[in-house]
Amino acid sequence: MNKCHLVQKVKFGRNVRYYLLGLALVVMLLDQITKYIVRQNLTQYEMRPVIDHFWNWTLNYNTGAAFSFLASNNGNWPKIFFGIVATLVSIWIINFLLNKTYSLISGLALSFILGGAVGNLVDRIIHGKVTDFIDWYYGAHHWPAFNVADSFICIGVVLMIIEGIFFANCDKRK
Repeated sequence: MNKCHLVQKVKFGRNVRYYLLGLALVVMLLDQITKYIVRQNLTQYEMRPVIDHFWNWTLNYNTGAAFSFLASNNGNWPKIFFGIVATLVSIWIINFLLNKTYSLISGLALSFILGGAVGNLVDRIIHGKVTDFIDWYYGAHHWPAFNVADSFICIGVVLMIIEGIFFANCDKRK
C-alpha cells in the first residue's frame, strides 16, 4: 500500500473546508470551556492533584507567549503584540483552508493550530492574559503550565513535522 495517498494534495470541496473550520471552532470552544471551569473552581496557584507526583490542575495566567516567553508586567505591549500575531496567523490559516490545495493531514494540523490560536486570542481579548492550568512535573522539575489550546497547537505542529519528515518525497514521485 502506498503511504503517499495519506498526504495527497487535494482541492477539497466546500464541505470538507467548512468541516475543517468547524473542527477549529470545536477546539476553540473546548479550550474556552475548560478555562472557564478552571477559573470558576481554582484560585491562582492553587494545586489539585490529578495523578500524584506527575500532574496537577494549577491555575496560572500568562501575559507572554508559549511558556511565558516575553511575559511582562510592564504595560500592554505583549498583549497587543501577541494579539496582532494571533489575528494575522488566524486570518492566514482561514484563507489557506478556504482557498488552497493541501493534504488532509495538513488541513487537520492547520485546524488544530487555528482553534488553539483563537482560543488563546479570546483569552487575551477578554482577560488580558491566557489562562493556563495543566501542570506536569516530575519531582521538582515542572513543565511550564499550559492549556487545551496549547495542546492542540502542539499536536498540529507535530502533524506538520510528521508529514514533512515521513512524506517529504511523495510530491516528487508523480
